Amino acid sequence: MKAPMLSRLFRWVSLLVLVAFLAACAGTPTAAPTQPPTTGGESGPLADLVAAAKKEGMLTTIALPHDWCNYGEAIETFKSKYGIQVNELNPDASSAEEIEAIKANKESKGPQAPDVIDVGYAFGPQLVDEQLAMPYKVSTWDTIPENLKHPDGYWYGDYYGVMAFEVNKDVVKNVPQDWADLLKPEYKNQVALAGDPRLSAQAQMSVYAAALANGGSLDNVQPGLEYFKKLNEVGNFVPVIAKQSTIAKGETPVVFRWDYNALADKKALEGNPEIEVVIPQSGVIAGVYIQAISAYAPHPNAAKLWMEFLYSDEGQLIWLKGGCHPIRFDDMLKRNVIPADLLAELPPAELYAKAVFPTIEQLNAAKTYIAENWDKVVGAEVK
Repeated sequence: MKAPMLSRLFRWVSLLVLVAFLAACAGTPTAAPTQPPTTGGESGPLADLVAAAKKEGMLTTIALPHDWCNYGEAIETFKSKYGIQVNELNPDASSAEEIEAIKANKESKGPQAPDVIDVGYAFGPQLVDEQLAMPYKVSTWDTIPENLKHPDGYWYGDYYGVMAFEVNKDVVKNVPQDWADLLKPEYKNQVALAGDPRLSAQAQMSVYAAALANGGSLDNVQPGLEYFKKLNEVGNFVPVIAKQSTIAKGETPVVFRWDYNALADKKALEGNPEIEVVIPQSGVIAGVYIQAISAYAPHPNAAKLWMEFLYSDEGQLIWLKGGCHPIRFDDMLKRNVIPADLLAELPPAELYAKAVFPTIEQLNAAKTYIAENWDKVVGAEVK
């Protein structure tokens, strides 16, 4: 569904509400770095970083599909801007697999060792507890909400969205509007997840959202597992990890997916097939992803430069073009640096009014519970 135009004032007020909510959980403020945001023509410390990164000559990423948050443009812009090669590992890896890639390559400086990762919010403490991340504060550090970054710079939020239904309208004639609809016989063999719920943050958040829509809470995800058990028992659940290709072919015509991923598919497919993106009437959950540099990064300077690029205005706008709300959105809005056409393409702010943001502790508890109980409650192997 095409997002209707909204006034800048309405978006501003809505965003203030969101920021006020996030600020309520804020911790002790961190000291600001001295280097200002940059978009080119770097000097001083950042120029030294650019030189060191160019000397390394390569950055290794993992789990960055080009249609996820417009990462394709981000990667190509970074390569062009700095002349650094980007080695892309397993674009479809889950958050858990990204972390395992760091662990498996601790002693390696070869091409299978990732420099940087982009994982679900709940994985932040694990990175610190297991000493898998390298601390680094980007020059725009002060404009990242306090409660969405580790105080010592081990990880920091990058973007957020809400869980939505991505629907292939060429296959699905009655577009579902809420979770209960998907239990109807007309959706037999049509409903899928975009990942393995034992490993994937996106899939786990789908279960979490289903819990909220079916009598659960941020502290009780069991109803979400029961929902998927029922979905499987009535024959509506397809145990296939859904991708743009499976959606387009009609193999997984209804998918639980972050709104920005669904919107990216809609744009990429250009009506063939026609995609509708539905934010459900209940169980609207927001999800934040985070960036981190591997503690064992083979190219640590290139990794730091990648972070500087992503958290600059330029990098944040690239994410916004992909339908993601960049973590520095509020700061950029206040400085009037977001083009009006990008604001107009976002889903209307009122659709986000019911969204809830779990704390990192709630996410960790939910993640563990879902991973440990999916097999015994739902009994469907998603692959």
